[in-house]
Amino acid sequence: MAYNGKLAERIGKALTGERSVVMKEMFGGVAFMVQGKMAVGVIKDDLMLRLDPADAEKALKEPHVRPMDFTGRPMKGYVYVAPAGYKSDAALKKWVAMSATYAAGLAKGKKK
Repeated sequence: MAYNGKLAERIGKALTGERSVVMKEMFGGVAFMVQGKMAVGVIKDDLMLRLDPADAEKALKEPHVRPMDFTGRPMKGYVYVAPAGYKSDAALKKWVAMSATYAAGLAKGKKK
C-alpha cells in the first residue's frame, strides 16, 4: 500500500520547529512521531491525526473528516482527513499543529 509522499513532505515542513520529530513507516503508510509519541501520518492519500479525544469529536463535525477505522473499528482520538480537508497549506498546518501539540503533551506525561 503506497502513501502520498508529497503529503508526507508537506507534513515534514509543517513540523519544522517541533522538537524530536521522527518519521517512521508503519500501517502501510508513514507516521511522524513528536517527542516519541505518534502525532500525524499519511495512509494512502488521507491525513491521519492523533488528537485529544474531545478535539477528535469536534473535528468529526468538520467537512472531509471521518473516524479512523484502520482495524474496522473506529479508534478513539484518531481521525482521517480526506485530501479536500488539507488542500491549503493553512488547513494542513492547523491539523498538524493540533496533533503535534497533543503528542508533545503526552510526552510530558499529561493525561490522555
